[in-house]
Amino acid sequence: MTLAKPFRALRPAPGRAAEVLAQPYDVLSSAEARERARDKPWSFLHVSKAEIDLDPAIDPYDPAVYAKAAETLKRMIAAGVLVRDGKPAYYVYRLTWRGRVETGFAAVASLAAYAGNRIRKHELTTLAKEDDRVRQIEAVNAQTGPVMLAYPDTPAIEALLAHAAAGEAAVDVTADDGVRHELWVLDDEAAVAALTRAVDALPALYIADGHHRSAAALRVAEARGIENGYFLAVLLPERQMTILDYNRVLRDLNGLAPDAVLREIERRYTVAPSGGPVRPSRPDEVGMVLGGRWHRLALKPAIVAAAEASGDPVARLPVTLLAKNVIEPIFGVTDPRRDKRIDFVGGGRGLEELERLVSTGKMAVAFALYPTAMTDLMAVADAGAIMPPKSTWFEPKLADGMVSHVLE
Repeated sequence: MTLAKPFRALRPAPGRAAEVLAQPYDVLSSAEARERARDKPWSFLHVSKAEIDLDPAIDPYDPAVYAKAAETLKRMIAAGVLVRDGKPAYYVYRLTWRGRVETGFAAVASLAAYAGNRIRKHELTTLAKEDDRVRQIEAVNAQTGPVMLAYPDTPAIEALLAHAAAGEAAVDVTADDGVRHELWVLDDEAAVAALTRAVDALPALYIADGHHRSAAALRVAEARGIENGYFLAVLLPERQMTILDYNRVLRDLNGLAPDAVLREIERRYTVAPSGGPVRPSRPDEVGMVLGGRWHRLALKPAIVAAAEASGDPVARLPVTLLAKNVIEPIFGVTDPRRDKRIDFVGGGRGLEELERLVSTGKMAVAFALYPTAMTDLMAVADAGAIMPPKSTWFEPKLADGMVSHVLE
């Protein structure tokens, strides 16, 4: 088995991509998806968030939702909006966002390598979310949401992709959120073979985004008795990938007054008031909105040194430093997966969103974090460790509907 291989993608017919491409299913609520798909009958949201075409009161996990997704996908194929390529190919996929360019490629990746930890994880999954993706895959008989995989920088792969992307793109669409999505079909047999060999030479691949999708793909393959299965993925070079901050907000101060919170924080941090939003410049810095103003927090050097000396790649993460020195000891939140007092705000919403949440009284305090580094993500995965929940927020997002992997 190869680590990755080409496949016959189901994708938008020529000229139809702008009607089809949609944000990933897991970044929009049902209400947001319903609004985004309004007057867009061929938006892939009608497949990935099929509840938008049913009674708004329906449970998104109701069997009718998956049946509706299957019905809609069949209708899109019958109408010629989506077509399946006749021969296997790789698909060079370029994302351009706020001046940053990421060029990778769509492929199907080995489930055996995933099960054997050559495709490495850094997050836990929840059974309910896995079940949802299993039901979706089974209903539509396809993997429609690609897993974002990172690979160590490899000049040979970048050269192959650059050559393939030298011509006119098969897809060139700028989405509503400002992300430009371009796609080139790489089906030359020699180039396909060379890319397959280059990927096989990699020591490992790393799941950046899509832990539930990959876990669900393995479950479906096992249920079907498929021993050498593959899952839909887009592989991107790690140095081009962008992780934004994933910030924390708390609904209450755990019975403390703002002044008492500051005193507790000063046991571990130097605290400096700021006249405006604070974007941390290093992992041990934090921006905090409390009592109507911003503060810059800098973790005391001895605490930072102890985390580094531990040798634990999770201990030095910005999210861990904040959790161990503020969130747990001061606010008493020890299980962020279940504690309803804490919530998370992706960096794409900006520091202004943190300020708004506190100023409106929806939240009592907000913390702006330094983004997790890709090298730290890979170190955690290499160690077989697990990151705290909501440690990474990748931008830009891959589009649903660009390529789907039909199961045979």
